[in-house]
Amino acid sequence: MKTNLLALALLASGLALIAGCASDHGAYAPQNTIVNNLETSSSFVLFDEGAQKSVTCDGLEPQRLPDGRLQIAANLRNRENRRIQVQLNCEFKDAQGFVLDSTPFENFFLDENAQQGVTFVSMNDKAITYTIRVRQAR
Repeated sequence: MKTNLLALALLASGLALIAGCASDHGAYAPQNTIVNNLETSSSFVLFDEGAQKSVTCDGLEPQRLPDGRLQIAANLRNRENRRIQVQLNCEFKDAQGFVLDSTPFENFFLDENAQQGVTFVSMNDKAITYTIRVRQAR
């Protein structure tokens, strides 16, 4: 009796294992690779609706320092009639768009309807492109 139950249990688990493997389709292709892909094509991105409503960038000025590092000067504008706090960082990328180094997010205060500049400098001379990223401070 015990051998019959053992054989039945082994048979049931074997069938469950085979049925589980039969439904596997292998690897899947990524979906919507173009949607929400702004960071690869834009030099300035806003992460949330609050930042989108409050902040704009009037100008970006990249330049090479004498030691080859990339320096980015950005001119940010507060679009609101109140003082705001945002956080920003810069990701420096190679020619293919891979991130080489990234600055930490830092708090940045903009007065009412003010325009203010901020500067970022890459850590090495390999940076070709960049993306400045802005989000609301929480």
